[in-house]
Amino acid sequence: MGKASRKPRRERSDQSSRPAAAPFVARPFEGLPNETDWVAMREIVPSATATVRLAEGAVSGDGPTEVTIATVLPLAWPGLHRDSGEVLVGIQSGNASGDTSRDIAQAIQLAIAAEPGSPVTTLAVSSVDTPRLQELLDTNESFEITLHDGFDFWVADADLDADGKESLERANESAIPTAKLESAPSAFWCRIGERTYVRWVLPFDEDTSTNALARLHAAGESQLGDDGRLLGCFRSSGLLIPVWEVDATSDAADFEDAVAAMKKRIDTAAAETTPLDAAERGAKAGLLNRQVTLR
Repeated sequence: MGKASRKPRRERSDQSSRPAAAPFVARPFEGLPNETDWVAMREIVPSATATVRLAEGAVSGDGPTEVTIATVLPLAWPGLHRDSGEVLVGIQSGNASGDTSRDIAQAIQLAIAAEPGSPVTTLAVSSVDTPRLQELLDTNESFEITLHDGFDFWVADADLDADGKESLERANESAIPTAKLESAPSAFWCRIGERTYVRWVLPFDEDTSTNALARLHAAGESQLGDDGRLLGCFRSSGLLIPVWEVDATSDAADFEDAVAAMKKRIDTAAAETTPLDAAERGAKAGLLNRQVTLR
């Protein structure tokens, strides 16, 4: 008899009754308001928060009706239930399954259920029975992110001991200076060391965005402003995040007009349905070679 046949009948029965693992979802935030801002908070914004409202009936009893979504929490905790009753969930804490939406929804549920003053330190692997954010949240509410210079929102009004203050100072020193541009959704200026970039989460599926950038690059129109060079793209949560390197001495406000003009070009190119020509296919191949998948 094989090993599987020698297992006790009860053990085999318990395994067969477990819920199936959550299926992989390429665009886990699709269907949520401001999908691109969810991806930005997940991948490219160092310190930010946003408030979400729970759907009616999502929490029984007198539980909270709102949750604070944060880029990251202390020690990369998935969640935290503060003494004040505020519930925070960090969305850069990593994946527990193939569906980030279920993982974050699970963190929300666990943080709500935790005792006040307690963190959620680990997540189980999400299953098909784990709700998705699209079920847990009120999707009629907009998702508006607030950028922070550091991580002081971790402690709110709490007093820190010497070790806590030192830990917070280290975290604040690691925060990349970042500013949200107003001329396009989910476009961000940031400075990393001595270099400056514009990183932008595009709202189309990956292939549509790649084709649009390939058309612009082949036409010599992929430059951002006077000298912003398209370096390549990140792929994350089913969306594309192109990255331009810009003048290292520039400020975020210097690119509002350039980003507005680029948005018009990208929107027009994304709506184009004719097949790529030879030059555009070559440009696409170059972009694909420089794409990096995040997570």
